[in-house]
Amino acid sequence: MQFFKVKTVEETFTLIDEKIPAIEQTEIRELFRALHYILASPVTAKENVPSFDRSTVDGYAVRAKDTYGSSESMPGFLTVAGEVKMGEVPTAEVTQGTAVYVPTGGMLPKGSDSVIMIEHCEDVDTLLNTYRQIAPGENVIRAGEDIREGEILLSRGTKLRPQELGALASLGITHVTVFRKLKVGYLSSGDEIVPYQTETLREGQIRDINYLTIAGLAQEWNVEVVYGGIVRDDFAEFRERARALYDEADCLILSGGSSVGAKDYTTDVIQSLGDPGVFVHGISIKPGKPTILALANEKPVIGLPGHPASAMIIFKLFGERVLRKLKGEKCDRKPERILAKITKNIPSSMGRADYIRARLFEKEGEWWAEPIIGKSGLITTLVKSDCLVEISSEKEGVSQGEWIPVIPSR
Repeated sequence: MQFFKVKTVEETFTLIDEKIPAIEQTEIRELFRALHYILASPVTAKENVPSFDRSTVDGYAVRAKDTYGSSESMPGFLTVAGEVKMGEVPTAEVTQGTAVYVPTGGMLPKGSDSVIMIEHCEDVDTLLNTYRQIAPGENVIRAGEDIREGEILLSRGTKLRPQELGALASLGITHVTVFRKLKVGYLSSGDEIVPYQTETLREGQIRDINYLTIAGLAQEWNVEVVYGGIVRDDFAEFRERARALYDEADCLILSGGSSVGAKDYTTDVIQSLGDPGVFVHGISIKPGKPTILALANEKPVIGLPGHPASAMIIFKLFGERVLRKLKGEKCDRKPERILAKITKNIPSSMGRADYIRARLFEKEGEWWAEPIIGKSGLITTLVKSDCLVEISSEKEGVSQGEWIPVIPSR
């Protein structure tokens, strides 16, 4: 067995991007049921948004040049020639020396090119005093300025967040073609692992908490999870159970047992599922070095470490990337990061990326990350933390007060 021919974090991301194919099956969904799905075909705008010139403020539609020279000490004077009602086409026009009242979102009347805010003028018996000058186009959105007819609004692979749904709705779109929802299978292995519902543990037993943490993350990413249960450290049984779950799902996730033999079984079981097989067997990272990534007949297989914190961190870093690629999402970037100051010195080893659980807080207008130190098997370090501090493989640790990249929890 070729074990721990480790890849760097960047090499692992590159291999995921190169090897993981997107599913091909699509479906048409109603827009209000398409949240977090991935767009399977581009959307081209069939009309302008907005479809008319409109005001962004409550105020008076004017010709901008009629306000030139206006100030608090020397106001300009215009005649109020009418008003615009919401949802109606204006009947009044703006000519030299006149103004028309228009509410926020109202259509600009003919002849106007800007809107002076109501705070900067005063209507005294249809004589409008203007207390500042404005520029052409000020406080106005032109027809098509938001979305222009004929342009590609959203490209294939776009994740439909609430803002994308809103943009589609503004065009009158009611249904979209998306990639179907992913289904992943999860299987725990190990003679010591028992269902998490077990009330009383015998000596040496461990409840299967990884299923809940990993399934929880997958469900946050709009992925269906099929639980395959717990399999003993027996190669034949392990292979049979893994194969059955593999046939049912788009991606198979295995959480390894604790013994050396179980680790051997995981690799051999994955290899038995199909070609090309394992492409990552060990990552230069802490925690989570014994991570396995494979592709069996176009289906990804992920072998996670058994320790809860390690499994969750690895799945957040690499599992999410695998699933994003699989469901057809554009993957232009790695997990989102912010910069924060570290509260204490943390040693690290050159050539290995470290991910430290931490608590993020704000102090005097700056973000700080307080490391939650603990071994990879301690689930409470995850409960107490809400981010991961990233120490790249080029660094020999970080110093107190140093700005460092942090991956916040969602």
